[in-house]
Amino acid sequence: MNKKSRVLVVDDQASTRQGIRALLELAPDIEVLKEASNGWEAVQFVAEEQPDVVLLDVRMPVMDGLEATRQIKARWPQVRVIVLTMYRSHRKEALAAGADRFLLKGGTSRSLTEVIRSLQVSPRTDESEAKQSEVSKKAKEMNHE
Repeated sequence: MNKKSRVLVVDDQASTRQGIRALLELAPDIEVLKEASNGWEAVQFVAEEQPDVVLLDVRMPVMDGLEATRQIKARWPQVRVIVLTMYRSHRKEALAAGADRFLLKGGTSRSLTEVIRSLQVSPRTDESEAKQSEVSKKAKEMNHE
């Protein structure tokens, strides 16, 4: 069996954190290590534990999710960051800050767990990039035959 994905859940709303934790705990291959209520706490926890995945909201007190993403990715690029928010308008900013994925709140629990699993397999690749990489690899193989 593959190792469990170790996850930190960060949102300023306790009920949202608890709901996400409850959904993720249904997945046998995902372990929620801790919850945090702002970006500063998230950065502190990542420094201590270096989880596999951080789920971050954008709008939070003390330090927002975009700044937390920048700091986490600058110091621990191997840690995968998923920005999970209600606001589609934050997508471009989140990806520019270094987020590996951007999801809107209100999606299915299945899609969230699938995204976490996909990050363990192929970090920071869009489908189009993955397809292009596959095409390039096949072209190189054909040229060497």
